[in-house]
Amino acid sequence: MKNKQVKLEDWGLIDYQQAWDKQEEIFNSTVKLKTEIRNRQVAVTADSLPVEDNDLTPNYLIFCEHPHVYTLGKSGKAEHLLLDEQGLKEKNAVYYPVNRGGDITYHGPGQIVCYPILDLDNFFTDIHLYLRKLEEAIILTLAEFGLQAGRYPGYTGVWFDADNEKARKICAMGVRCSRWVTMHGLALNVNTNLDYFKNMIPCGIDDKDVTSMERELGRKVDINEVKKILTHHISVLFDMEISI
Repeated sequence: MKNKQVKLEDWGLIDYQQAWDKQEEIFNSTVKLKTEIRNRQVAVTADSLPVEDNDLTPNYLIFCEHPHVYTLGKSGKAEHLLLDEQGLKEKNAVYYPVNRGGDITYHGPGQIVCYPILDLDNFFTDIHLYLRKLEEAIILTLAEFGLQAGRYPGYTGVWFDADNEKARKICAMGVRCSRWVTMHGLALNVNTNLDYFKNMIPCGIDDKDVTSMERELGRKVDINEVKKILTHHISVLFDMEISI
């Protein structure tokens, strides 16, 4: 039996390490539960195995913002951060190598960070489809603000004008998946201070720009409204039942 109920949480402005630790706790708990369920199943046949509430793995959709931080994925290069230790202090920023995919990215106030911690066995076991659906949720959300975004062939994330020299990225993505349980996720620039992206080579791409909803629209955007719309599109695309 699949559990498509997803608990929605908003952690507000939270230190990156603290959020990472909380993610790991949920992630490890879910993986452990899946292992225990599988061990129980080997002792009985599928026909005789009762479906119980404690045999269902949980799912979470978590929103937050972080103080200024640069994170480097497993496939990234440390030299893509253009600041040394003193430069980080001057920018009031910190730096972490992390266990997600992708290269370097920046998180900061005014940016929506979304961490889906899902057991994909509850939805579909296809990591590429998972990434495409997250991208589609962002594209549909931006469309509700009159912004036409799309994909850049060969790269994850969401872009504007990806087919020409004006290409600029508005949403970065990097995930970890083990035993079909996901963590980490996406970062959508809403009212983000884009100057911080000048201190790195975003996602290892040195000839493309980074943008935000504020820059594209020429005005500040209600970040809570964006979260609400994004939650709706994720829930529809994944056929989720959202609970608070």
